[in-house]
Amino acid sequence: MIRNLLATLAALSLGACASVNVDTDVDGSDSPDWVLAIHGGAGVITRGSLSPETEAAIRERLDAALMAGGKVLESGGSSLDAVTAAILILEDSAYFNAGHGAVLTEEGRHELDASIMWGPDRDAGSVAGVTIVKNPILAARAVMENSRHVMFAGEGADDFAERQGLALVDNIYFTTPARREALERVLRQSQREAGDNMGTVGAVAVDRDGNYAAGTSTGGMTGKARGRVGDSPLIGAATYAQNGVCAVSATGHGEYFIRVGVAKTICSRIDLDGDSGEVAARKALSEVAQLGGDGGVIVIDDEGEVAFIFDTEGMYRGRVDAGAREVAIYGEGD
Repeated sequence: MIRNLLATLAALSLGACASVNVDTDVDGSDSPDWVLAIHGGAGVITRGSLSPETEAAIRERLDAALMAGGKVLESGGSSLDAVTAAILILEDSAYFNAGHGAVLTEEGRHELDASIMWGPDRDAGSVAGVTIVKNPILAARAVMENSRHVMFAGEGADDFAERQGLALVDNIYFTTPARREALERVLRQSQREAGDNMGTVGAVAVDRDGNYAAGTSTGGMTGKARGRVGDSPLIGAATYAQNGVCAVSATGHGEYFIRVGVAKTICSRIDLDGDSGEVAARKALSEVAQLGGDGGVIVIDDEGEVAFIFDTEGMYRGRVDAGAREVAIYGEGD
């Protein structure tokens, strides 16, 4: 399945519709027959905090991820393939805390996490603490499709990915100068800045068959302890998908998102309480805030409507459907 996906992506032309840059916190238009939404992390992202060159590069990578996933959906492909395609683009970019560009542990290494979920039967797969897998989202999908388990961790996850024939790299592949400098500062000052944990990536989608999917990938927290696992690989914490109910991917302070079970909480509010995706997400993030955390979520609800909800100053995000492709970084109005 993964090899077929990669071959399909290589064959697709990614010259989709024209891009516009607008804020898309909540979409209230009629539900399209397919839709994809992505995030690249939430945090203190204020105007002027990014150089014009960096901001342009981040917007371009978000747009590229939307084009990759959108082309899959436009051609009649599955939401699972679209989510995978979008996350692969973000994992390969140095601007996000996932794959190449992931943050470093306190020991100066990378331990990466990812998860994916398929709405029709709520099948799921995840990996935690992989160190040599070039694209952790592919490892998570391989766990879902090619094993009888839901999660592999550490050396076992790396070994499983190798047996699946996935691309492997030296751990240093994931390192960038910016992430090295951030670790050195954290170790020197024993204090993290808001941006040190920012950049987790994720995607949610509904395809023309009405199938929902969600995925999340991260490097975790700068200077995290060896073996620390956050919310990103945990089904129900950062990732959840259920046909006719929701697709959710979350980003934020993982310890709090785990305790609230953010993704499943949002889906349960939609399913059992009849909340919209926006309302359910705001309630879940309020619970996180009460415990002391913050972050953001992207949601597609039972009406097929997209919500981008965050209680930080910004969130890298975007959406695409048959009518438009949009990216945003800052708060309301972008």
